[in-house]
Amino acid sequence: MVMGLGSTAKKIQGLSDRAEAMYKQVQQLQQRIKNLEGEVDDTHDTVERIDHQLSEQRQLLLALAEEQGIDGEQILAEAAIDEAELDDEESTATDDTATDTVDTEPSETTAE
Repeated sequence: MVMGLGSTAKKIQGLSDRAEAMYKQVQQLQQRIKNLEGEVDDTHDTVERIDHQLSEQRQLLLALAEEQGIDGEQILAEAAIDEAELDDEESTATDDTATDTVDTEPSETTAE
């Protein structure tokens, strides 16, 4: 009977060791998640700061353009149209390539 208790104790010790290792892994994962959350927050702050600076620069450029007698808003509108047309052309080219690869229509045969 003493043998049975010894093997049971070994099994319990093995389970305890594995549980402790898993607990350490969970703690490491929690720390990694906290670090990632911090990095995401930092990245968000950076993006907001850059977005604000970009907005300020846009206003400055529009003011300089107006001072030089240039319609900056018109230039931006034309650039947006050109970009939209390029995006549309790329999208159409991608769609054409996708539909040209497989012909799903069965061919008609006539029985005589």
